[in-house]
Amino acid sequence: MRRLMLGLLTGAYLCLALIVSLFLWRMGATPAVGVSAFIGALGLCFAFHGLLGQTFLAAALRGDIDTVREAHAILLDQIEKVDARVSDLVESVAADAQRRTEELSTEVHQLEDLIGQMNDRLEHQLSHQVAAASARSHNLGRERAPQTSHMLQVVQDALAENRVDLYLQPIVSLPQRRTVFYESFSRLRDETGRVMMPAEYLAVAEPEGLMTAIDNLLLFRCVQIVRRLAKQDRKVGIFCNISLASLGDESFFPQFLEFMQANKDLAGAVIFELGQAAFDRRGPVEARHMARLASLGFSFSLDKVSDLDLDFQDLARADVRYLKVGAQMMLDQLEEQDGKLVIASLPDLNAADFAALTRRYGIEVIVEKVEAEKQIVDILDLDIGYGQGHLFGEPRAIRDAVLAEAEPPQDFIRGALRRRAVGW
Repeated sequence: MRRLMLGLLTGAYLCLALIVSLFLWRMGATPAVGVSAFIGALGLCFAFHGLLGQTFLAAALRGDIDTVREAHAILLDQIEKVDARVSDLVESVAADAQRRTEELSTEVHQLEDLIGQMNDRLEHQLSHQVAAASARSHNLGRERAPQTSHMLQVVQDALAENRVDLYLQPIVSLPQRRTVFYESFSRLRDETGRVMMPAEYLAVAEPEGLMTAIDNLLLFRCVQIVRRLAKQDRKVGIFCNISLASLGDESFFPQFLEFMQANKDLAGAVIFELGQAAFDRRGPVEARHMARLASLGFSFSLDKVSDLDLDFQDLARADVRYLKVGAQMMLDQLEEQDGKLVIASLPDLNAADFAALTRRYGIEVIVEKVEAEKQIVDILDLDIGYGQGHLFGEPRAIRDAVLAEAEPPQDFIRGALRRRAVGW
């Protein structure tokens, strides 16, 4: 359509220019003047056409710009309305959450009151049964003796027949959750294949001096697993539990130290772990043996921490490089004082500075027994670098094929048991 209109206008311009030239020729002008008039009239027509076209184009462009501005104003208005609605929704959700939290807190307090009342009633009832229970305690003690003897025999048989499994639980870096360590656990099996938990056999194994044999076997397998992981270019460390009895056993420790001397290249990958209560009970012999292990490059970890008011200088001198604190225990210690979050047992220290304080002494904090995501939110605010718990992975038994590679020599445990038998 535009091309047709342009063609018609061009024809009209030609006709108009021709009329002008013919008019001048009739008026007596020469042919040259008529041609010049024709060309000049045609040029004026096209110039006038161009000016009108530019005027119409500018008007159309201004109309488009005005339309875009109106659309932009409408879009901004809609965005402001949506933002207001989102803000109202967020406030509504926050208010509802606060209301539900208050209702839940009220219900918890009511439940605590009911539990307290029930506890008072139970204590009142139990107080009348104490005398009868005391009378029966002597007979129960006679019944426990055969049970203890049986459990001792089960533990000895499990060690002698190498029915000891190795379990590993991952320790991850935070917040990446990348596995950087494992903690090792030993589990004994009875003759039926049932797995016995430590609570079952430690009560008889520790008094009878069998913990050295268990520690010896656990250590041997940890060393073999670390070497297997190193072959796969997996640079991870293993926390290996060691009992205070093993550290204080003058007959056992020389062999233990000799084995570690032969494997001192793994000093950065094997970390010995003992509980806070055991660490506090250590005597001169245990401290000296820990120092000898440290002289080979090995370090220590403290777990089962129940008091955060620690002597960090003493820990550093003992080459303790890791501190394991229960997640819930750590969160229960947090309280607000004067507008800042502090640890109850360290009220002069900001909670967020606790991990930085331990790092000044070369000690990294590992929060253990992490069971829920909501615990992680508060733990990350404390700048703690490592986590352990069922949330990141449960302890899993090493496969039989891998465990077979980590089996000690056949006389390894029997030798330990024979030495213990001589001590008996």
